Order: sequence, then structure tokens, then C-alpha cells
Amino acid sequence: MPDLDFSLKHLQESGAQASPLQVDGRNSIWLLDDDATLLRALGRLVKAAGFSVEKFNHPIAFLSRLKQAICQVAVIDVWMPVMNGLEVQACLIENSPATRIIFMSGRDDPLVRQTALDAGALGFLAKPFEDEALVQLIHKAVAG
Repeated sequence: MPDLDFSLKHLQESGAQASPLQVDGRNSIWLLDDDATLLRALGRLVKAAGFSVEKFNHPIAFLSRLKQAICQVAVIDVWMPVMNGLEVQACLIENSPATRIIFMSGRDDPLVRQTALDAGALGFLAKPFEDEALVQLIHKAVAG
């Protein structure tokens, strides 16, 4: 797993972005995907479902945000450069154990799915998935 302080130093050079739309974190859903188009679409979907959204296109930007805010629910892509979603999950378990995690992946690998669920993920969606499937999982996660 990369050293966060070292990685943060190079974050701006990579073009990684975060777009916080909520300050207190209550009912804020954090989205992490390196696909900018999908990230925008998911942001619109989750916002339309009545939630505040924070969007991240880089795992280090996502994890560094934990220093300023609480992540109640995280929707995380599995396959990304630098860190994969399972590595992000491991960091969340250590640094934000109350965060509920929902995974999504373009490759529905049964071993990866089981590893994520065994580590405590609430759900695992194979892309493409129905919008309602994600919204229902988010509602379930928020309800706790």
C-alpha cells in the first residue's frame, strides 16, 4: 500500500480531484472511481436520491479527505491505478471503521467479490448495474 504522505505530495501533479458538496458528512455518500464519466453520472444519481455527494477520482484524494470529514457510506470501484478498491477498504477499516462500503466493478471476479464481502462490504455491484440497485444499497447502508 502506498505511503499516504508521500502520495499526497504528488497528488496535485496527477490531476486527482475531490468535489465535496457537504461539510458535516451526515448522509454524505462518497464516490470513488477513476472513470470521470461514470463518476459524474453516479454523482447525479445519488444526489437525485436525496443524498449529499463527495466525488473522488483518485484513492489518495479519497483517503486524505478522512482527515477532515466522516465518511458514512463509500461507493468504491475495485480496479483503479495506484490502489485498488480492496486496498482502500483496508485503509477504511483501519481509519474509519464505521464507514459502510459498497463496491462496484466492471470485472465481476468471484474471488474479489468474496474477499470484499468477507472484509465487511455491504454490497458488490457488477457494472453495468441498475440505478435502483445502487440506490437501495445506499439506503440500506445509511439505515445501518
